[in-house]
Amino acid sequence: MSHVRTTPPRPVDVTAVFPELAPLARAAIRLHPRAGEPSVLDSSVGGPLLWPADEPWPHCGGVHPGSGMSVPVAERRLETARRDRLERDPHGPEYTPEERAAKERHESVWAEIADAELTGTASPWDADGPVPMLPVAQLYLRDVPLMRPPGQADLLQVLWCPYDHEPDWKPATALVWRSAAAVTDVLSAPPEPLDADYEGYIPKPCLLAPERITEYPNSLDLDKDLRESLEDRSRWQAAGVDVDPRYAEYPGSFYSDELADSPGWKVGGWPPWGRTDPYRRFCSVCDTQMVPLLTIASFEWDSATTGWIPYEDQAAAAVGGRVAGRSPVQPTAVEVGSTDNMQLYVCPVSPDHPHTDLIQ
Repeated sequence: MSHVRTTPPRPVDVTAVFPELAPLARAAIRLHPRAGEPSVLDSSVGGPLLWPADEPWPHCGGVHPGSGMSVPVAERRLETARRDRLERDPHGPEYTPEERAAKERHESVWAEIADAELTGTASPWDADGPVPMLPVAQLYLRDVPLMRPPGQADLLQVLWCPYDHEPDWKPATALVWRSAAAVTDVLSAPPEPLDADYEGYIPKPCLLAPERITEYPNSLDLDKDLRESLEDRSRWQAAGVDVDPRYAEYPGSFYSDELADSPGWKVGGWPPWGRTDPYRRFCSVCDTQMVPLLTIASFEWDSATTGWIPYEDQAAAAVGGRVAGRSPVQPTAVEVGSTDNMQLYVCPVSPDHPHTDLIQ
């Protein structure tokens, strides 16, 4: 990994105040994606995948009513890379020869589409058929050891279709587990969709700085008695804890914001409820309650969770700073739902059972 991120220690040992929370502790790995240039050998968000040249690339066969009308994926990737390059080297050329050639290819594609629309003929670039899926994340087990892959697999690859799909209006997702050592001939030019419903469905390339932490359940995951205890300020005071003055009247919010589940991209841990009440997911094969695998976050933190900002980002966050042209609060540029999270769930009995996902 090319950078390090360190979460500050929690302001209170919550299990000293509420020992009943101790058995509910879960390990999580905050991924801390930050702008970079990952290769197929890196764990990444929005980076290239270690994909076998002889294996078909995943396509989405769903309905894509927005096809041909939205965000050009290839042009967006080109412009992102160009802006990041100029951020690092302000005196560099406006376009490199490679960037200019790619720009001309993209302009040619859109000229063909415009001609087809004017003449009423079929465009060779329309997306009425299956749509190639976009890489979202690639996670090596060596970097994210909380994962429980099947068999000898040591690599998880996550892709999605960059269109909203009924009935929940979210991208369709695909998970692929594989053994990295088994990939000897890598696909050099994966297919890409022509466009996307939203720019927030096109992840920008990021390297990761995985960090293991301990989480506790969102208050909505707790029973009624424990939730009420969290709101009892005298319980905190009896343990000698001074709740942050901002939460004096609502110590339960102090727990939820500062002590429970972390914001941002992560593997494992507890779900970030709040938009809705807890919505349990059950395996379609064995009916076992599923567990969170990956949280795909629109933001690394928000105004209520600034206590989770890594030490290394605090100076930039305080002044609205940017690194490689991107704010550390949204380095991936991903936005799902109404700036929510998408969680991928897997069966704890078998990772081979179908996964599911949920906007939360």
